[in-house]
Formats: sequence, structure tokens, C-alpha cells
Amino acid sequence: MASVFTLIMEGKIPGNFVWKDDKAVAILTIQPIRQGHVLVIPREEIDQWSDLPVALAEHVMQVSHKIANGLKVAYPATRVGLMIAGLEVPHTHVHLVPMDSMNDLSFAFAKNADAAVLKQTAEKIRSVLQQQGHAEASI
Repeated sequence: MASVFTLIMEGKIPGNFVWKDDKAVAILTIQPIRQGHVLVIPREEIDQWSDLPVALAEHVMQVSHKIANGLKVAYPATRVGLMIAGLEVPHTHVHLVPMDSMNDLSFAFAKNADAAVLKQTAEKIRSVLQQQGHAEASI
């Protein structure tokens, strides 16, 4: 059975995309820890990140790097944290979270976000990424 992320990529479930290329996508999580919480997901459905082919893992990190730099502009914070937890969906995904303290990476703070807020957040991130020259954010 396809993962929820595959269903989003296929358009069977709605998603708030901020990046699309031939190897990876980035969407907003519907349960953000903080505003601007993005998931970078390889298109290939592989459960554990350590099973990704090295070239695909490198690509996911390159995309994460670009989006993190966009998040620094869209949602200024001390850092943009990166986590690969991998227990909630059996499809590799990288969490990018604007953070000011280690507590800002706690899933205890995750809560369902309003659809309109998610849409505005995605538009803001895409706009910054486009201004930074990333055509992959022109969705």
C-alpha cells in the first residue's frame, strides 16, 4: 500500500507543496511543531533513510539545505533544525523546523494546523525560494 506521502505526491490527498523536482518534494506537515515546519521527501518510497541510495540521500540533503536557507528568511529563528525520525510514516522524510531552542524540536508541541494558515505559510516559503532563484518552488 502506498504511503500517505506517495498519495499526496500523486494528488490523491491534498498537500501544501513548497518544492517539487524529479527526485524529491517538500510539503508542510499538517501537524507542525512550529510555523514553517517542512518535510522533504524523496519521491521513491523507501522506509528508512539509511536505505536510500547515496545519490538520492545527497539530493534530499541538498534540497533540505536550500529550503532551510529559505526558511531563515521566511521565518527568522536562531537555527533551522533538521530531524529524521521516521517512525510516524514508513517513507523517509526530513523535518525542517525553525527553532530558537532545543525544546522547539519536540513533537509534544505538534498540533493540527488550520488549512488557511498552511496555505499562507506555503505561499510565503515558495515566494522566498523563488526570490532565491529556485524554480522548483514555482508550483
